[in-house]
Amino acid sequence: MNAINTSFSQNISIVHPEYFFITGLSGIPYSRYYYIFLFCIYFIAVIGNSAVLLLIAVERSLHSPKYIGVFNLALADLGETNAVFPNMMKTFLFDSQYISYNACLANMFFVFFFIGTQCLTLVVLAYDRFVAICLPLRYHAIVTNTVMSLFFSAIWACNACQASLTVYFINRLSFCKSNVIESYFCDHGPVFRLACNDNSINVFIAKFNTSLFLVAPLIIVVLSYLGIFLALSKITTWEGRFKALRTCASHLLVVGLYFLPKICVYIIALTTFLSANARIISTSLAYAVPAMLNPIIYVLNTVEIKDLIRKVLKKRSVGCNIT
Repeated sequence: MNAINTSFSQNISIVHPEYFFITGLSGIPYSRYYYIFLFCIYFIAVIGNSAVLLLIAVERSLHSPKYIGVFNLALADLGETNAVFPNMMKTFLFDSQYISYNACLANMFFVFFFIGTQCLTLVVLAYDRFVAICLPLRYHAIVTNTVMSLFFSAIWACNACQASLTVYFINRLSFCKSNVIESYFCDHGPVFRLACNDNSINVFIAKFNTSLFLVAPLIIVVLSYLGIFLALSKITTWEGRFKALRTCASHLLVVGLYFLPKICVYIIALTTFLSANARIISTSLAYAVPAMLNPIIYVLNTVEIKDLIRKVLKKRSVGCNIT
């Protein structure tokens, strides 16, 4: 009975603000131009990822395991940019820096949901390349459309659960001191640090999310490429090695773009003091730039997509000549 009363009193004492105030960049002249720059990146990312989604959905020759992965990556990129940047444009370009409590939690959910999907999609694509190069004769038996669809269904379901858990424990905090978030969206760390009751479970979740969506995937990707390089070393000719490695070029570029900036920001934040403005600029670029460049990389470095574009352009040129 005492335990029930204690739990009830703790629930009564929880204080939630009606609004949070998102600071964004502070004390920097002409900061609006940076937000306009980010909006340009956002616009290119939306156009590029939408084009990739449409191309893969319409073209039956791209309905293969690898392009199921590329489709999911483009969908996650599109979701992440739409979760972060339109709200940021409204907040800072139109001087509307207040966000309601429930809208803040919704923003946090979708941002972390799509970030997790991006990261784990890169792991699945690394698995695809590992099997294709290390077990080429068994590739079509091991990596099928059904297997990839099951992988991504599990990823979306697990990410939804993890993002919900993250938001649930934020909702258990009491905010009785400040409602000012030193970030450009409802970021998990800056929000739970505002709590005036015990936030140890939130600290654990932050570390767990970092391990689950940054450290562990990077280790898995590195190990998969160590296996790939070992398999390549057994190919006798340099021409054969280069041909096999070219199939990994797009994925390697995307992995580098995704992980390197985030790892660098995380290490700097752990080892030295990182001001709020420096953290906002570095993390916003780390989220925005990969989402913009990913579709460009896959279009320019993927033989199937380049061949498809050439065929479309050739048909149009023939049609124009006839008319």
